[in-house]
Amino acid sequence: MSQLPFDPLLVAIATPLALALAIALGLPKRWSVRLSYVAFAVPLLLALHTWWHFSSVPHESGYAFLTQYSTGLDAFGISLKLGLNGISLPLFVMAGIVGFAAGLYAIQSQAERLKIYLMLLLIMQGGLMGVFASVDVLYFYFFHELALIPTFIMVGIWGGKDRSYAAMKMTIYLTLGAMISLVGLIALYVKSGSSTFDLIELKRYLASKPLSDITQQNVFALLAVGFGVLVSLWPLHTWAPLGYAAAPSSNAMLHAGVLKKFGLYGLIQIGLPLLPAGASHWAQPLAWVAVIGNVLVVGFVTMAQRDLKQMLGYSSVMHMGYAFLGIAAGTTVGVGGVVIMMVAHGLSVALLFLLATSVHHRTHTLAMDEMGGLARQTPVLAAFFVAATFASIGLPGFANFWGELSIFVALWKFSPVVTACAVAGVVISAIYGLRAAARIFFGPATEAMAVVAAKHPPADLGWAERIPALVLLTALLFIGLWPKSISTPINGALTPPARAVAAK
Repeated sequence: MSQLPFDPLLVAIATPLALALAIALGLPKRWSVRLSYVAFAVPLLLALHTWWHFSSVPHESGYAFLTQYSTGLDAFGISLKLGLNGISLPLFVMAGIVGFAAGLYAIQSQAERLKIYLMLLLIMQGGLMGVFASVDVLYFYFFHELALIPTFIMVGIWGGKDRSYAAMKMTIYLTLGAMISLVGLIALYVKSGSSTFDLIELKRYLASKPLSDITQQNVFALLAVGFGVLVSLWPLHTWAPLGYAAAPSSNAMLHAGVLKKFGLYGLIQIGLPLLPAGASHWAQPLAWVAVIGNVLVVGFVTMAQRDLKQMLGYSSVMHMGYAFLGIAAGTTVGVGGVVIMMVAHGLSVALLFLLATSVHHRTHTLAMDEMGGLARQTPVLAAFFVAATFASIGLPGFANFWGELSIFVALWKFSPVVTACAVAGVVISAIYGLRAAARIFFGPATEAMAVVAAKHPPADLGWAERIPALVLLTALLFIGLWPKSISTPINGALTPPARAVAAK
């Protein structure tokens, strides 16, 4: 059993936020950088601690490490209640891993105004840990907004090409999506007649007094649209490729890898168990939008990209289509596959954005047509990139494989036609992923690459880049070779709500 003398969830949230506050109050740069190692490591270590002890600690209503703190809003049914169930646990761990890798990369990046850069990244990290640890629905939303605000600032200040336009577009889209989802959450609270935003109590209350089918359909539609914008559901996805292409690396790792999962997580934790009739009603439209828009249309657009970061941005949008398909299927296997895929995608896309920046530092371009032959000078970088590409495609041995396989199995019972279209997306992924690896690392160097190499001979990955990349790749392989490490708690948490959806 866990023997820690403090609440690991609260400390995992508070540690990066406390250092961010200290930096804001004037902590010297030297100490800001040194303490950042600790502030990014503490959430990781505590997340791994909760993962290791999850099955051995007492559970209440399916949640472990459950603790409630009064915030003066108890009269309104709002309190800081923290806990982990089988769905939030893997995502909490993933947030710790990706945050640690992004933090290490940021500390070694020597970015301009590094103190402020680290402060904003630490706020993101604290917010992300809070998203997956919150049991209160409003605090779940609050922590998302806390993590989202630094994204706009970081893209606007440290971003690359078209950063001002990208930051503005992200702000408009994500603010709109957040507001729609908030309206849906408030509507759920009001229509339920409950006196609390506590997710555990809401589930109990609505189990005995379920909402009418019409109300469920309307509220689920609000959540699906609001969360869909945040997850880049087609056709409300155009902010994502532009934003990720412009974002600084560590920010892109945290947003694309972790924060983007907020909407999917909300639909799984809130939409499916509390609004099963609404989820069932919108399952077919959601599936067709996801498979035609995200998987096929965006997939073909991804194939046409020649900019490396733009390709990764569109690829991320495409893979979110698989997640919506698993949610539409509504079974334990399908939704469980979505959770596994969320974890796997978070790790793999963070690794790919890290490596894309490493490629840019060596080639001084993101145009893949101007690269070639880089593997001869940077074999370690090439090996990491190829491995990350294999993971993104869903090759067996990596965590992504189990997520996609589970979704496809569940989809076959839902619709063989949708399944066939979804499987075609794997072929599309293989084409653009392997072609990118070939263009960048293999074959003869282009004339432009030869000129760059003559002036600035590319060096292989240093340890400042290898360590965060190795952390992410190790996690992908660990889950890929031992999927039971996260599938067991997921199955235990998902079975009741998933069956409720399937029965409608």
